[in-house]
Amino acid sequence: MLAYIGPEIPLKDLLLTPSNSLVNQALDPEHYPDLHLAGWGFGIWSEHLLKPEDPLLYRRPMAAFYDDNATRIIPSLQASTMLGHVRAAAYDSAAVIVDENCHPFSFEGTPWILAQNGDMPGWMPLQRELLQHCEDRYLKQMRGTTDTEFLYVLLLSLLEGDRDEDVQRAVETMVGLIAQAMADLGLPALTKMKMALVSPNRIIGVNVGLGHQGETNPAGEWKKLRESGPGTDDYALSMLLEPMYMMMGRHVPSDEASYDFEACDEDEATVAMFASEPLTEDESGWSNVEFGEIVFLENKGGRVTRSASRLSV
Repeated sequence: MLAYIGPEIPLKDLLLTPSNSLVNQALDPEHYPDLHLAGWGFGIWSEHLLKPEDPLLYRRPMAAFYDDNATRIIPSLQASTMLGHVRAAAYDSAAVIVDENCHPFSFEGTPWILAQNGDMPGWMPLQRELLQHCEDRYLKQMRGTTDTEFLYVLLLSLLEGDRDEDVQRAVETMVGLIAQAMADLGLPALTKMKMALVSPNRIIGVNVGLGHQGETNPAGEWKKLRESGPGTDDYALSMLLEPMYMMMGRHVPSDEASYDFEACDEDEATVAMFASEPLTEDESGWSNVEFGEIVFLENKGGRVTRSASRLSV
């Protein structure tokens, strides 16, 4: 996933131009073992849209690098707020590849759109315990069959406001409810919830989840665990514990096809990005959002502010 706030810039500078752009990550991710072939999408806000207060949503159930619209539509768009996502899914007949299952998700009645790099095994039976916490106005808007869309419903239902502290409290409550539901139903499982919650000029990035036994505080060194190789429990735990990435900087337009961002001190930053992977092979200028952390990014009058805290789960 990739979230952006800052000045209005060409959308291609985020999705197409960087060497490790989101579209390229669908085919050749730097940190993930799987290809992301199950669809992709983005949501943007721009003052140049006819309805600048509403997100323009684009979702398509095919690999991003096969989408001929990517090179036709994206160069015509610009954005001041963006959330993009490429989707991975199991390589079997149970994976439902349709528009409705592609991220980001956007409902009426809320300023927030959401995308996730995650997995909540057994989420359908878990609904028996979790539906009591979900509001009908959001449940009625569900169109797909994914755990992410259900978590979007649950998180929106738990929000008591749009302040940073309201969102943090809702995330903490959501994780606690899921852990308790797993325990009550005897369905503990490693659960990854790496989310970006985005509204105009705001990004809230979340790196949280549960361990193999449903514990809220799994421990381990993710790089060491990854040495076990794909398919092992340790490798799966490493995918949970690895960081997300954040960059504070400036957009520096160039006449050439290049990465048009440079990192700078926070008091000079006009751009912020939250991502599953840095957009270039050189990761300098990007900082980590560690497992168990939540980060709040906001564009206020052309300057980007940042705060972060540990989640109490």
